[in-house]
Amino acid sequence: MRKINEILAVVILSLMAVLLAAVGMRLYDTYIINRKIESEIKRQEEVLSRNKEAQDRVQEMRQEIEQMSEDRVKLGQFLEEIRIDSGEVVPVSAMMDLGAVGMSGNRTVSENEPDTSVEGEMSDGEQSLSDNDTISGNVSSVSDNATSVSENMTSVSDDTTDVSGNTTEVSGSDIVSGNDTISGNASGISDNDTVSGNMLDLLPKIEMVSPETTLAQRRQIRSSLEETLLANWEDQACLEERCVDFSGKKIACLGDSITAAANLEGEEGYLSYAYPSVLKETLGAEEVYNLGIGGSSIGRYWSDAFVERYQQIPEDTDIIIVMGGTNDGFCLSEKEFGSLAERKPWTFCGDLDELMRGLKENYPDADIFFVTPLPNILQDYLTRERDYLLPQKNLSDVILTLSAAYGFRVIDLYNSNILDSHDADIVADYMPDGVHANKAGYRILAEHIAAEIVRSYEESE
Repeated sequence: MRKINEILAVVILSLMAVLLAAVGMRLYDTYIINRKIESEIKRQEEVLSRNKEAQDRVQEMRQEIEQMSEDRVKLGQFLEEIRIDSGEVVPVSAMMDLGAVGMSGNRTVSENEPDTSVEGEMSDGEQSLSDNDTISGNVSSVSDNATSVSENMTSVSDDTTDVSGNTTEVSGSDIVSGNDTISGNASGISDNDTVSGNMLDLLPKIEMVSPETTLAQRRQIRSSLEETLLANWEDQACLEERCVDFSGKKIACLGDSITAAANLEGEEGYLSYAYPSVLKETLGAEEVYNLGIGGSSIGRYWSDAFVERYQQIPEDTDIIIVMGGTNDGFCLSEKEFGSLAERKPWTFCGDLDELMRGLKENYPDADIFFVTPLPNILQDYLTRERDYLLPQKNLSDVILTLSAAYGFRVIDLYNSNILDSHDADIVADYMPDGVHANKAGYRILAEHIAAEIVRSYEESE
């Protein structure tokens, strides 16, 4: 009996040892997990703090741009400086001996805009080049060896139409008058103007481009102002001729401050100028819901993330438009950007994937459009101070890739060269703070989105 008791005691002690070991391992695992959670929370707090500083800096930059937008020449010089720092523009001094070609001051040559300089006398309304002016356009007369530049640089050829003085064949709501010219440096377009009339007569040498053309390629063909005017003329023609009926459609617009019509808050009834309101008016839709919140991002690393509020979209919505990524661009290092291979939460790739998956599952009957962000100069301006930031193109590429994977339609603003605030004329006429539009800019944006929706429906019929 004593031996049996001893054996039982050993068994009990062994079981207790195993139990204590299991409890110890469990406690250790819990400790490790809690440490990881605490570490991740701390990292997230650091990211949010860093991103708040970046967003605050963006607000200061907006004010700087807005103040400069009243002086087109000063604004152009400033934007050119940022583009040079970002590597987008190559200074003339890097390509040729300035003294040998008789150029003075700090002039630079942009690689990204069409050839626009003056041959002979300049038409009314154009300005001469001062010492600090930049020359936009490709300097086509610079030889391969960069040893000479023709006397007139890249001149406006004889067959280029100058719209000055008497404007011809502009019908409808004319927007070109007086001394305005349709060129990279066109000016004088007021807030309420839109592009109408016979645009093809104003731009006789229109080079057709494929929808797959990239932003960099489009910039080689036309300035953003030229592209914007041409696209708006085409959009208005599309909307006038449309045969799709949207009168019974309900549309939801999920977005950030661009959807919420930032820049116009001080005006009574400013939301009537927001692109969702203009969309309702233009398409004649039954209802358009504006779910734009200023400062919001697609991912969770900033405020009011789309991925956490998309379920606010009414269930009976017929068309969902998601336009974001601008604020994400002001936040993302490679770590927060993530990868399409992993798609982790709290990364752009992961949260965007979760957003798209949620929309697909929760709104199976809705037609879903994703809109890539407009290219903006503030991204390059901020990157000059924070070199961890990624190019906007990275975000656009992921939106395009995941939209294709989920079968969503895309309105690719990023590669459209429309309302690109790297163009001083776009900032001066349509985007006064470099990222948000004025009334005319929001209307152009709304008409383009509306026309792209119409084209998409017409193609699918």
